[in-house]
Amino acid sequence: MQTVTVYRDILKSEEGSYFTVPFSVPENTEKITVKYSYFKKGKGFWSDLRPSNTIDVGLCDEKGNFLGWSGSAHSEIFVGEHQSSPGYLRKPINAGEWQILAGAYHVMPQGVRVKYEITFEQKRERLLYGDLHMHSTASDGALSSYELAVKAKEQGLDFIGIADHNNYAENFHLPDVSGVTCVPAVEWTHYKGHMNFFGVKAPFDSFFAANSAEDMRLVISHARESGAVVSVNHPMDHFCPYLWEDDDAYDMMEIWNGPMRPANTKALEKWTELLRAGRKIPIVGGSDFHRPRSFAKLGNPVTGVYAASASAEDILNAVKNGRAFVCAKKGAARLDLSYGESKMGQTAVYSPDTPLVIKSSVEKLILVTADGEREISAKGGSVSVDPGDTPFAYVKVKSGACKFGSLRAVSNPIYFKKEEQS
Repeated sequence: MQTVTVYRDILKSEEGSYFTVPFSVPENTEKITVKYSYFKKGKGFWSDLRPSNTIDVGLCDEKGNFLGWSGSAHSEIFVGEHQSSPGYLRKPINAGEWQILAGAYHVMPQGVRVKYEITFEQKRERLLYGDLHMHSTASDGALSSYELAVKAKEQGLDFIGIADHNNYAENFHLPDVSGVTCVPAVEWTHYKGHMNFFGVKAPFDSFFAANSAEDMRLVISHARESGAVVSVNHPMDHFCPYLWEDDDAYDMMEIWNGPMRPANTKALEKWTELLRAGRKIPIVGGSDFHRPRSFAKLGNPVTGVYAASASAEDILNAVKNGRAFVCAKKGAARLDLSYGESKMGQTAVYSPDTPLVIKSSVEKLILVTADGEREISAKGGSVSVDPGDTPFAYVKVKSGACKFGSLRAVSNPIYFKKEEQS
């Protein structure tokens, strides 16, 4: 966080005029806050009876675009891509010379000095929680996309993916609810399996039908060329399993769909088998929420994402790169893995002298590698272990004795390679 202070002396002769106060915005800024102060003779009712200094404020971006105006009603304003003060546009913060708009409504005879304190908050990795699988009235859900976003905010979620069945029309007018990022999504719903296409508004521009494996690959190929990230949904579900004989068709796997049940534990086993076979595939979770008071509850489970910002692009980039974990609900667990300079989702060169560092909000963990499972303890919030000479390592959290309901969280892996490998 960086703060600069700018002063502007306003003369009595400038009363009734407007002018600008320039300031430079550095690279990688996520949020700008402008706080200003000046001498006032009296407050509230008395300031109306005894005319004093009254200086108004507004803001323009680096291109001179008007972002908002609050007069003298507020002494502090802020703007950002996902949240701004009332009356101010939300937008990405670009580096360059911005301008404070100033209005000299009343100026006392001796003039007035205005102090502007401008704070820049930099982009940084932060932990965000979201539900990447739900449905609106645009397909078979009971709530509108706006109602879903409001419900997510009430539960403290930071992002959602509204993945309506074979329908992307809603992606062109996603709800604008402050504090909740909507990741564009479509659930490609086929009789042989369901997949979520994330990140683009229109992942297919012709009929979505596929009557053969070749047709399926064409649909997937077009979605990827459009920029979509493809995630297979509930692959081991009894009612709508993944039946295509092609495990390379998807980029990610939804290992946790709705409440924990046998279909999810089988999906976790399937994913682990793919890891043992050498596949590097990130995991996600989603509630598959359709309507209130149903089996699937919004926010159960959630995906915890270590993202560079709250933008849909940064959230999805973190998810597809494995900087995420899945847990039963927000607050159920917090997991992260590192190995030297490598983070969760990345590949490192294995050395018996370098420990795998696991950070966890839960003490009792299970370390999973290609060689099997072993219990470890993260007392104090972290633990360092030797994963052994294995192609991958991830952790999961269990509680209680219930076979299917005890899973609380699963992390993405860190992958390992021999030093001579590319």
